[in-house]
This record gives sequence, structure tokens and C-alpha cells, in this order.
Amino acid sequence: MNVWFIDTSVLDHIVPVPGWSKAGSPDRQDIALLMGERVDSGDSMILPITAVIETGNNICQVPEGGRRRSAAMRFAEILRWVINGRSPWVLDEVQWDRAFLRDFVAGAGTGTTWVDLASQGKNGLGGGDMTLVVERDQYCARTGIPRERVRIWTLDRGLSAYA
Repeated sequence: MNVWFIDTSVLDHIVPVPGWSKAGSPDRQDIALLMGERVDSGDSMILPITAVIETGNNICQVPEGGRRRSAAMRFAEILRWVINGRSPWVLDEVQWDRAFLRDFVAGAGTGTTWVDLASQGKNGLGGGDMTLVVERDQYCARTGIPRERVRIWTLDRGLSAYA
């Protein structure tokens, strides 16, 4: 059994968010298949704060009102599942405090500082991705679940190096 922190690049397909996820796309199909397999094997899913914020922003940018509302309603339904602990969703009560920011600046478990990662441009990690890494690492520390079992599910090449 594993725990998966869901990145925005995956969550946009789970919702799905028009413009960010296209019907029939290989990514959307692969994610649906993997989601089913992971749920069937008893894995848990966590929506990190970054993915919630970024997906909410992506939904607000959908140009057509009806499609925007449908995506917002589906996303709200997923958030309610998380709130209510409906399997496979698990709530991570992340702490936004000095320790979180200290870990962020230090680069969490990446082996380098965030400044160095950000300086690499598209090959590095942005603020949202680093926040996800910090949240995952702090979750491991709080729960005692080894990092090998707590993964980040992403389509982002830069982030996948730390997933």
C-alpha cells in the first residue's frame, strides 16, 4: 500500500479541467487507468494544498462558463470526499509555519536549496512544486510512513526527479 500526493498535472485530468485535460488524451486515459489500479490495490490519495490552489485557478481560467461550472462542481465533489475521508482520499492537515518555510528554503529532501533549484529555470523546481515536496516530507515525518511508500504522482519532469 502506498500514499500518493497528487500534483496539479494529474489532478487536472482527474477533475477533468477543460483546456488542461482533453478528452481522449493519452495522459487522461493513463491517469484513469492508474487511478483505478492504485485504488484497487488499497493505495491512498492526498491532495496537497498546492494542487488545490493551482487546480482551482485552472478551473477559473476556463473560458466557457458552463464547462467552468461543471469542472468546479466536480472539483468541489472531490474536495468533499477528502473532507469526509471517503476512500481513497486522505486529508493531510499541513502546518503552514516556520518549520514549513525553513524546509522550503532548505530544499526539503532534494539535497539542494530552493534558491539553487529555482535558479535552474524550467529544469528546477518552482514554489508550488517545492511546497508539495515539503508537504510530502513532513507527512512522512508525522506519520512514520517511509518515503518509499509516500510518492508524488506527477507528469512534471522536473518534479518527478523528487517524486
